[in-house]
Amino acid sequence: MSGRLLRLVCTAATAAGLVLAPLPAAAAPEPGERPVAHLLTDLQRLYRAAEKATEAYNDTEEKLKRRRAQAERLDAELARTRLTLRDSRGAAARLARQQYQNSSTALSPYVRLLLARDPQRALDQGHVIGRLARDRAETVGRLTGSEKRADELARRAREALDAQRALAARQKKARDTVLDRLRDVEEMIASLSPRQLAALAAFEKDGTAKAQERFMASGAIGDDDGKPSAGGDRALRFAVDQLGKPYEWGAEGPASYDCSGLTSVAWERAGTPIPRTSQEQWARLKRVPLDQLRPGDLVVYFPEATHVAMYLGGGMVVQAPRPGAAVKVSPIAANPVLGAVRPDPGGRPLAHYAPPRLPAGAADGADAGYGAAHAPAG
Repeated sequence: MSGRLLRLVCTAATAAGLVLAPLPAAAAPEPGERPVAHLLTDLQRLYRAAEKATEAYNDTEEKLKRRRAQAERLDAELARTRLTLRDSRGAAARLARQQYQNSSTALSPYVRLLLARDPQRALDQGHVIGRLARDRAETVGRLTGSEKRADELARRAREALDAQRALAARQKKARDTVLDRLRDVEEMIASLSPRQLAALAAFEKDGTAKAQERFMASGAIGDDDGKPSAGGDRALRFAVDQLGKPYEWGAEGPASYDCSGLTSVAWERAGTPIPRTSQEQWARLKRVPLDQLRPGDLVVYFPEATHVAMYLGGGMVVQAPRPGAAVKVSPIAANPVLGAVRPDPGGRPLAHYAPPRLPAGAADGADAGYGAAHAPAG
């Protein structure tokens, strides 16, 4: 993201604390102003598009990393195979020279046996000759196998390079899409009046509070939080240490994060690497019932798993909400909950646990990216 764009979006959106949770009835707009509810619908659509584009970018970035690693492995293996092929060709050349030099003077093993004064010795020599013949056959076999292996590796290396180039093009397209969506957000925010910005901030505060009240009253999560594992405790404390750092799409720290960048880096620092994107975290990590949540677990949001946060305890999460916001503590129901996953299902709960201390202002700022009725579709 350009520095100018990031500063403008962050300044305007943070000042407004833009909402995007289920909302109460709007105040009447001034003559000529669009209703706040309509503005929210548009902003929700824009943020939804930006989040979707961001996760597509992150997914392409991870695939590109894997393809690069695969190409490097294939190149290294091809280099080793070519060295083996060179050695095999050298051995084959020596055998060819020996065969040529001996072909005009050497007697066949059968004639040697007939003419030998000591037939047993001749038989022993025959065994030696047989071993030499087998060695020659093995040398030729190794040469043939090395040639086939080198050809196959060269083909796979070319395919890996082609795939890497295609992914790089996809990554550039995904990056451009994110920038386009963020420019849309910038233009939308810049068009709002101070009165509209204030109305949006009030909507978020009230809407999030009501969503949290309904969620907690439903009994979806238990009354008492479980204790985290040692890894969960380390991951959570790392996430808390990032409070106040800005959201930035595709960022994995240390100065800024996006939602899945925060959770993946936190767990990596805790000693348990996890997938990079929110969709992959939802798809590949162990799912746990919400009433069994413990600090450090990941809470995943929206039907397509396009947002993720880390459970803090007491119905609260640590998250990087969206462009224009900063890493913060939010109510778990600030966005529509899809479910929860546990990166270390085998981790035993700590016998004694004290939650991390939160700095002043840890819960300040915007909580949501878009409303429950406008979840991402892809």
